[in-house]
Amino acid sequence: MAETDSIDLQIASNAQDLPTPGQLTAWVSAARLDENQGSIVIRIVDEPESRQLNRDYRGKDRPTNVLSFPFEPPPGIPEEHLGDLVICAPIVFREAQEQHKQPEAHWAHMVVHGVLHLQGLDHQNSEEAEEMESLERHILARLGYSDP
Repeated sequence: MAETDSIDLQIASNAQDLPTPGQLTAWVSAARLDENQGSIVIRIVDEPESRQLNRDYRGKDRPTNVLSFPFEPPPGIPEEHLGDLVICAPIVFREAQEQHKQPEAHWAHMVVHGVLHLQGLDHQNSEEAEEMESLERHILARLGYSDP
């Protein structure tokens, strides 16, 4: 990735066996629809921080697996930052176990899902959801992971 396309990794979780920076970089790169989209912050958190952010920004008083915060620069300022992802490690590990998935594959799915949100994709209706899910399946298959 170009220098402006860097990943700023912030670990604010006590979880063990987190993905490596190399894995996160590969997953972000695979999910980019345009190579020159700028930097991304990935913040890995525990449930209290996820819950607070989900409550403050989405009105949902519970932790969640991934939150996406697209960057919206002021007019006239070039976009050198795509946005921020906040991933709740305990939720991702718990979901992987409950859904009988390999943790690495579920982490990859959460990163890909979040990066697609940063690029404007959503799943608010069935048409949007099918487009986004199809793209996720394609990206994850290229990375060697089965259908999420």
